[in-house]
Amino acid sequence: MFPEDEHEPAKKKSKAVSPGKPAAGQCLCGKVVFEIDVPARWAWHDHSPSSRRAHGAVYATYVGSWRKRFRITRGENSLTRYEDKATKTARSFCAQCGTPVIYERGRSPHMVNIPRALFSGRTGRQPLYHIAIEQLQEWAWTGEPLVPLKGFPGVVWQRSKKKKAADREGMF
Repeated sequence: MFPEDEHEPAKKKSKAVSPGKPAAGQCLCGKVVFEIDVPARWAWHDHSPSSRRAHGAVYATYVGSWRKRFRITRGENSLTRYEDKATKTARSFCAQCGTPVIYERGRSPHMVNIPRALFSGRTGRQPLYHIAIEQLQEWAWTGEPLVPLKGFPGVVWQRSKKKKAADREGMF
């Protein structure tokens, strides 16, 4: 920072997506790189067992794009594909690092779904929707207050609920 800049108010970064500039992403190891034209079509949280297992997480957040607006810019040969004939879905993963990259559904042949976490920037859509919310797991964090864990910087935890004194008196 230059001394003359100290007196100028800091410029706020725009939260809007730049029109015409694609949103880029990649797998964990960087072998597979892709982009979509923005804004994305939609975004959602998927609580279904298949997405939970494919991602190894409590739910997966996806960004949906028209297939014609999605491009793999590097590493297409590094993708491996799993097709589930029963559900008419297909998932493509990086063969090197195992990152889920593409989720396709037979009932939406013109769409591709990409895990939101793979994008390095904004996609033009916020995940406002929940799919299979009835499949929400009881062990999922749902926004309860968290507090710092003493002695472990950067770690927070959910305190267990304390029993009221009246409840303890009636126990014996």
